[in-house]
Amino acid sequence: MLLLSLAPTQAIDRLTLRVADVEGPELVAHGISFVFDAREARAVLSIERLSVGGRGFRALELRCGKAALSLSGLICREARGRAGGGPLPMLVDVEADLDAQRIALVLRPDGGGRVDLRYALEDGARARLIDVPFTVLQEWVRAWAPELSRRVASFKPAGRLSGELGWSGDDRLAVGVRVDEAVFGTADGLRAGEDLALEVGVDARRVGRAWQWRATLDWQQGAAYWHPLFLEAGPRLRAEGRLDRGQMRVEQLGLEMDGVGRVSASLNGDLAALDAISAVVDIEGADLAVLGPRILAPLLAPARMEQLRFSGRADGRLRVEAGGLKSAEVGLQAAGIELAAAGGGTGVALGPISGRIDWARGSRGAARLEVGGGRWEKLALGAFSVDAALVDGGIRVPRLRVPVLDGALVVDALELSQAEGGWQGRGSVVIEPVSMPQLSAALDLPIMAGVLSASLPGLRLTPGELAFEGALVVSVFDGYLRATGLRLREPFGVASHLSADLEARHVDLAQLTETFSFGSMSGFIDADVHGLELVRWRPVAFDARIVSSPGDYRRRISQRAVENISALGGAGAMAAIQRSLLGLFESFGYREIGLRCRLAGGVCLMGGIEGGERPAGGFVIVRGGGVPALDVIGYNRRVDWNELTDRLQRVVAENVAPEVR
Repeated sequence: MLLLSLAPTQAIDRLTLRVADVEGPELVAHGISFVFDAREARAVLSIERLSVGGRGFRALELRCGKAALSLSGLICREARGRAGGGPLPMLVDVEADLDAQRIALVLRPDGGGRVDLRYALEDGARARLIDVPFTVLQEWVRAWAPELSRRVASFKPAGRLSGELGWSGDDRLAVGVRVDEAVFGTADGLRAGEDLALEVGVDARRVGRAWQWRATLDWQQGAAYWHPLFLEAGPRLRAEGRLDRGQMRVEQLGLEMDGVGRVSASLNGDLAALDAISAVVDIEGADLAVLGPRILAPLLAPARMEQLRFSGRADGRLRVEAGGLKSAEVGLQAAGIELAAAGGGTGVALGPISGRIDWARGSRGAARLEVGGGRWEKLALGAFSVDAALVDGGIRVPRLRVPVLDGALVVDALELSQAEGGWQGRGSVVIEPVSMPQLSAALDLPIMAGVLSASLPGLRLTPGELAFEGALVVSVFDGYLRATGLRLREPFGVASHLSADLEARHVDLAQLTETFSFGSMSGFIDADVHGLELVRWRPVAFDARIVSSPGDYRRRISQRAVENISALGGAGAMAAIQRSLLGLFESFGYREIGLRCRLAGGVCLMGGIEGGERPAGGFVIVRGGGVPALDVIGYNRRVDWNELTDRLQRVVAENVAPEVR
């Protein structure tokens, strides 16, 4: 029903127009009222109920600050609107040209930006957005799609949107917009982006109740973190698909980005539930040197991303279901990985690596890799194979044998799983005998005789710590060194920490002193080091004692060894023998040797043979025997550890000649 009333005067001062209902495709309006006051040059348009595209609105009102009405149309300036009893935060200009069958609106949101809307019967509708803030867009989306708005709000987006949207009469929608200075971030910090700039284009046509569309996306600036991946500007995406009653289907998707030969994908999902999207992504010719730091490093060692390097190529297929990774099939060709040492060493490297990794959530997968070799610091590793079972969140390796010089490192029953904070697991380790001459040469150490072997039945890995049960045994200098209680924290971190207890028995002093150019001594010693603590591979604490091994054997000590042992006693240590006689002999007999150092706070608290205390704080390090009698006595019980080690290194490195006075 249409009701038109005019004031009963010759000139029209006031016009009131009421329309009961207007119905059209996707639009229903009820209770329309238009009042024009010519004397005040004002107009008010109100609609009791409005439904557009299935969304309903109530109590709509547009009140024009200035208005003009003629037979050819309506002009409304500086209008303010209301909806549902509340104000709409924007100024609106409306210009309706009935002759040209065209209407134009200009929206000036209080939050900034501008939107020009134009509709012409022949051309359809067009919208031009100029620097519209995301906060404004979010308010509009909330009115139209509250659930989508709630999801977007959790990302706290900000930025500006500019561009054009066109809707033609043949049900065709064209979008070309640009996003600038965009940022977003979730409360947990796991998803964030900053300084983003990108262009989006969409060309869609309605077919029945569905939309057939094509889209492009050009990411031009900024970076984003989408846990655990760090992504940077550069990718260009082209896609086409179908949207039918909220269900999105991407039939073809192509991605151009540095480091990837080709990426294609298909995708399905509910547009209102982005986390439930399913997808299949195929990747060919991925350059790991480019993609590794962005994608693999955050997964493998998020705290050491800067020290990880990759090489080689990979192909793969990824399946995503319900927003999560369902399966991954990856092929590696000549791949390599290198982790630099935090303290400036050469670190760890493996490669080339070739093979396949097949993983699927909820079922058993497998990894079969051929590793051409590797390196741990200066120690080269031989070629080996990896045959692992992949289960949910974990890896099982029945046996792994890595050749090391003439021996091998063997890991049995290794089980690893990913926990909060990192990897954890267990297994056992055996070191098949490695010759010490080869090992010491490979590590640039003085050549030592003997072999290194170990049986460590209890290997436990927790985030940041590696602990061993059992003993590491080194057969060296005709005796042995046994390490127990080995615990290693942050082995490749900036604060690496090792703790252990050491025990050495029947070490041949002749071989030891010859190897380290410490003079010449014959005999044997035992040593115990309790509570050894290394930080960044430097001792910070221990309680060490060296004593002569029990037994009947030849015991001689050279002049030079006397001087060097005296150095261990710090300033004031001396050979308790008449100086004039010392120079007459090249070596001396002795009965026993004893030395103790308890390191704490950078100071070594020295001691000697048990029961060998002397007046004025002296302590016996070497107790002489035979003729002439020789005692080496230390008097300085507190020795700076760095000074002591520097002195010993200088003696050994410079092959200092003994100084006899």
